[in-house]
Amino acid sequence: MAQKKIKDLAIIVQARANSTRIPNKMLKEFANKNLFEIAIEKILSSKVIPKDSFYVSLYDQELKEIAKKYDINIYHRSEKSVGESKDTRVVSEWYNKLDRKYYIIINACCPILTIETIDSFVNHFLNSENDSLFAVHEKKNFYWNTDGVLKTKYPGTMDTKLVETCYEAAHCLYAGKMSRIEQGIYLGNFVKNDPELFVVHEKETFDIDYEWQFKIAEVLYKNKEYFLNEK
Repeated sequence: MAQKKIKDLAIIVQARANSTRIPNKMLKEFANKNLFEIAIEKILSSKVIPKDSFYVSLYDQELKEIAKKYDINIYHRSEKSVGESKDTRVVSEWYNKLDRKYYIIINACCPILTIETIDSFVNHFLNSENDSLFAVHEKKNFYWNTDGVLKTKYPGTMDTKLVETCYEAAHCLYAGKMSRIEQGIYLGNFVKNDPELFVVHEKETFDIDYEWQFKIAEVLYKNKEYFLNEK
């Protein structure tokens, strides 16, 4: 039996036009559209997410005009929210303004992320007993801390197939409880199952932060069927 109801969940894409590393990243032409439009159309194609559960959190008028064309919910983000990076109560100021108990944030800078993976994440969260869910990659590698201490167990060889599995943040899908943001807690306390980890394929989560990544992502996106299915 589902632990949560879809009507209690807000699916949010939070975007801004003033990216410092790639000016107008969300609006810049990408595969004959732009990253913002691709994210909107992807979510609207979902078999799980109702349109009235989908929100875009925006400050810039150019982005709002695009959202209006798709007739989707717009949360009118403050200028302070756009400029903040540390205080989750400011960045996610919608937490006490949307009439929902839970949220899922989808990163629009990951255009190759499939709607099937998004739907799977949503379904998993709805049926989970945990209040937070965090997308990760499975990794088998050696990791050291800043003191040079090996954090993964050394199996007696440098063969990574023998290394214990570790998990790396995928930076594409995040789920949590609205009321915890009021306490300054984003997602969870980062102990076991808080947040719970949700494994996604690393290919889907190519994240665009720099110009070179923008260009490579566009090529991968145009060839995504081959890229995602290639073994």
